[in-house]
Amino acid sequence: MTGRGRPLGMMIGVGLLSWLIVAGIAGTRANPEVLYGMAGPLAVAALSWIMTERTYLSRPEPTRLIRMAVRNMAIKAVFFGTYMGVMLRVLTVRPLPFVVSFISYFLAFHLLEALFIQRLVTGGAGSSSR
Repeated sequence: MTGRGRPLGMMIGVGLLSWLIVAGIAGTRANPEVLYGMAGPLAVAALSWIMTERTYLSRPEPTRLIRMAVRNMAIKAVFFGTYMGVMLRVLTVRPLPFVVSFISYFLAFHLLEALFIQRLVTGGAGSSSR
């Protein structure tokens, strides 16, 4: 995959591949909790990346990205709080595998997104602005 879809494809690929590996190793001891722990952070990171890329490519001003990131942070906090509540209280997933998975994927996807933003803004190799 090249160009604009590459970061999004990488996020989805990393998420699904890592989940398949964990599911293959841990089986039912970690599933479906690991899948649910991956799904929320992946969906948010993917949506956030799409918004970031569109915002920057429409008018490449880093200050616009900063304003958007601050606004999105507040939205993400509300979403993730709600997501965790629904998963733990409504769907009653097992807390340990879900929370470990959620935290791991949350950190991994935000790190990936930060790297993609850096490449986008600096025009680095593999950036989606090519």
